[in-house]
Parts: sequence; C-alpha cells; structure tokens
Amino acid sequence: MTSLQQMLAERPVLLADGATGTNFFDMGLTAGDPPEFWNVDHPDRVKALHSSFVEAGADIILTNSFGANRHRLKLHKAQDRVFELNKRAAELAREAAEQAGRPIVVAGSIGPTGELFQPLGELTEAEAVDAFREQAEGLKAGGADVAWIETMSAVEEMVAAAKGAIAAGLPYTVTASFDTAGRTMMGLAPSALPEIFGTLPVPPVAIGANCGVGASDLLVSVLAMAEAASPVPFIAKANAGIPQFRGEHIHYSGTPELMAQYARYAVDAGARIVGGCCGTTAVHLAAMRKALDEHSPGARPDHSMIEAAVGPLTSRPKADATPRRRGRRQ
Repeated sequence: MTSLQQMLAERPVLLADGATGTNFFDMGLTAGDPPEFWNVDHPDRVKALHSSFVEAGADIILTNSFGANRHRLKLHKAQDRVFELNKRAAELAREAAEQAGRPIVVAGSIGPTGELFQPLGELTEAEAVDAFREQAEGLKAGGADVAWIETMSAVEEMVAAAKGAIAAGLPYTVTASFDTAGRTMMGLAPSALPEIFGTLPVPPVAIGANCGVGASDLLVSVLAMAEAASPVPFIAKANAGIPQFRGEHIHYSGTPELMAQYARYAVDAGARIVGGCCGTTAVHLAAMRKALDEHSPGARPDHSMIEAAVGPLTSRPKADATPRRRGRRQ
C-alpha cells in the first residue's frame, strides 16, 4: 500500500495517469458497453492500460471503476455486482503497481451516480452516501490506497461521496468538472470548492479539477482555486485538448507537446498533482513526465499566458460565482 499523503509530503509534484474510457475504445470497447465489465471479461486489457501509464511515468493510477456504483450499474442490470467489480478493478491496478518497482498510488475512481438529488429527483443524501460507501468498500478490499472522487458537478454529491469514502475508511480526493462558463453544470465555482468539505470529520487529501472542455479552461479553474489560498493540495487532470468529431469517432486535439506545456503551466498555476483525462494516452503522459522532470517552477501564469501557450478558452468564466445547491448533471 502506498500513501498519497506521504508521497505529497516527500515530492513537490506527482503525475497522475491518463484516460480510461477513450483508451478502451481504441482497445475494442463498444459504445454503450460499461467499461467496468472489462475488469472481469478482459482483465488483461485493463491491466495493460495501467501498465502503460506506469511505464510512461505515472505516480498515480486510477482504477477502472468510474461508473461502478449501484445506480449506474442498474442501467445494465448489474446493481448487485458493485463489490465484485470494484474489488476486481482495484486488484488489477494493484497488480500493475506492484510490478512497477517503485511506489505507485492506486486511486479508486468514483464517478457520479447519474441521479438527481431531492427535490429535483428521487435520490436522498442517505441513499447516495450508502451507494458511495458500498463502492468504496469494494475498492478498499481490492487494495485501493485512496478514493478518487472525480468529474463531480453538484455540491450534494461531492459531500455524499466524501462521506461514503470516510465511512469505508479510505482517504479521499475530489475533483469537479468546471465545464459551464467556468463553473460546474450545477453552478459551483472553482474558488468555492475548498470550503465544501470544512464540516466533514476527515478533510480531503487533495481537491481540484478534471475533464471539462479543454486544458486551458482547466488551468484557469486551478488558478481560481489557488487564489482561494486553500492549504489542501490541488489536482489538475485535463482532457488532451478539445474533443472533435470525425465521423463516428471522437478525436482529441491535444498533442503530446501541448500536454507537456499544459503540465508545466499546471505546476506554475499551483497544482501538486498533474494528469490527463479524456484523450490522454501513454504517449501524452510520457511527454508530461519529461516536462515535469525538467521543469523549473516559474511565475503563476495569467489567462492570456495560458491561452497563448496552451490554446484559447472554450467556455469563458462568468463573473457571478454563486453555486446552485440542488441537483447535478450526469
């Protein structure tokens, strides 16, 4: 087992891995099929992806369990397989980590439920906490070091997921997707993220941003968090550029060189953990590893510097940062 807290204390910057789903599509996953089933049906492919990220230099690898909660699995009549699929997901990542010959953090990926909270929907906080606890317990049993709560939009769901991880006895991180004019779909601004977890008995190990609409936009979100002066380390895990449809397939515009530049700016913006999300391959990650290893920290960039180096913003932030407190996006 590897402690994320200890690694953060010993090293200035850690490299998280790249994409799961988009890489699986290149490995044969069919649209509409849950990638979590591959933990049982194609474990060799899942482990191969983990190993490719480790070989590229990742310090943190995420389990193939993003949608392995009872609500998402219910869509495939597999709600009774939560523990099995999460445990197996963590075991496969743990196997790849133990073969690395160096410390690797196994992060148990926990994504949204896909449900709306009351009063907009039927999901209660107690039900959400229990669902996330169930998932976290499976991940912990398989050897996950930390619960990696990601791609969140609603405050209620972030807090419920954190409570579920705490109930399962796992440390946790939280990243939100700031994909709507600089805020989450439910209106949360990056600067407001640090204060969400203040009343919980266990604080997050790290918080930040992932996915969204592009690397430049994510960097701007990290800047906003850094300005809030939170003592909690920040995570930046951006998509490899902008998604572009080419026929029936989605291509991401980010080259390895662009993602290397993004990695440098992420550190200068204040991130302690840097990785890639959708579209990020092992080739991208290797370029990011090299960039981080050779980078000398510079001044904190501003918006114009980010756009000049990484590309234009896709969804510019709005001035009003008041979050809407009910509901979420899928």
